[in-house]
Amino acid sequence: MGRPVTLFTGQWADLPLTDMCRMAADFGYQGLELACWGDHFEVDKALEDDGYCAAKRDLLNSHGLECHAISAHLVGQAVCDNIDERHQAILPPYIWGDGDPAAVNERAIEEMKNTARAAQKFGVEVVNGFTGSSIWHMNYSFPPVPESMIEAGFQQFADRFNPILDVYGECGVRFALEVHPGEIAFDLYTAERALKALDSREEFGFNFDPSHLYWQGVDPVEFIRAFPDRMYHVHIKDAITTLNGKTGIIASHLNFGDPRRGWDFRSPGRGGVNFEEIIRALNVVGYDGPLSVEWEDCGMDREFGAAEAAAFVKKMDFAPSNVQFDAAFSDD
Repeated sequence: MGRPVTLFTGQWADLPLTDMCRMAADFGYQGLELACWGDHFEVDKALEDDGYCAAKRDLLNSHGLECHAISAHLVGQAVCDNIDERHQAILPPYIWGDGDPAAVNERAIEEMKNTARAAQKFGVEVVNGFTGSSIWHMNYSFPPVPESMIEAGFQQFADRFNPILDVYGECGVRFALEVHPGEIAFDLYTAERALKALDSREEFGFNFDPSHLYWQGVDPVEFIRAFPDRMYHVHIKDAITTLNGKTGIIASHLNFGDPRRGWDFRSPGRGGVNFEEIIRALNVVGYDGPLSVEWEDCGMDREFGAAEAAAFVKKMDFAPSNVQFDAAFSDD
């Protein structure tokens, strides 16, 4: 079908973009989904320096690489989160400031607006990212959580994101939330509720990532079917569940890569996600955008894995049929 196969640079931001471009081209990718951290795509510089975006495009072009989306996961997390010391590690100093929680939230909101302006200047129409959530810690309902507290969390999300999305609309850019634990929407029903909170405005959709749905027990194909017009971007990431009688799906406060976890991420094609059914579902809803590998696998060399993943995605992608297989027997 020719969907572009790209690589998300978020897990590679320890490398300069010049190195990342060379490596991605060598791995076989057709483009990059640029993270808004490291030196890969810096929102403040994109807006302040008239030559910044053109220089980034020239670098990509010199390696035969496209860019269809930028990603603002880290700053987006600070929009709705209850800010604590963890956020300092993921935020630029000019967003963290003195660490005052309300001020961090406000600076993150403004940065997300500026990200839309930078995306427009760079010539991409999708910004992927997170929203954060003030109610994620209430996911297990004990002490008992009144419905009013959950409703207040979704209302806060709407109050903070609607002004952001107003700027996205002005810029002709869409925001694609990666439905993910820790966000206002982490599964199918919370995604429905997030859309409802925003009155289903078109600027807001999803960066579909099957891995986070799969380990929770949600069928990724059903998610696509539930939101056929909101597939704004697609991540290719795999996961595996390893529930052996000792492990738990909540993962026991054990970090990624620990074999005692009940689930973990895997290089695409090496976990439990059924990518063929996902491609079929994407064909049905008419998604023709990038298939962007978000490579995470603590048990595998990342350069080996990223190169293997590029070949895997190219092999698994296919176009829908434009004719019924039994059309030869039709009277028409």
